[in-house]
Amino acid sequence: MTVHEELEQALRELEATMRATDLWSMERPDPAAFESVQPFCVDTMALPQWLRFVFIVRLNALVEEAAPLPAKCEVAPAVDTYLAQQGARTSERLLMRKVIEEIDRLVTEN
Repeated sequence: MTVHEELEQALRELEATMRATDLWSMERPDPAAFESVQPFCVDTMALPQWLRFVFIVRLNALVEEAAPLPAKCEVAPAVDTYLAQQGARTSERLLMRKVIEEIDRLVTEN
């Protein structure tokens, strides 16, 4: 299996995990929110919005084109911090962290 195929599978797992933990259902941010230059669009979006509408979309585009992946991906710590601040259950945090760490690994080790 290629890294792009593995990443595609991991992104589907991320979506399923977000759906299972009620982090998927939200409105699309206003177009101006996508113009943020801050990491994770922290000034214009909640982290789950960024994951759904930016992170997953961009990585899926790279997968579809079999394009080179970014040199580095370190999203797991931000997700874990966000979920802890939101009071997410430990089980939800562990599920999200596991899938995000796998995506980080696939992108970084490519």
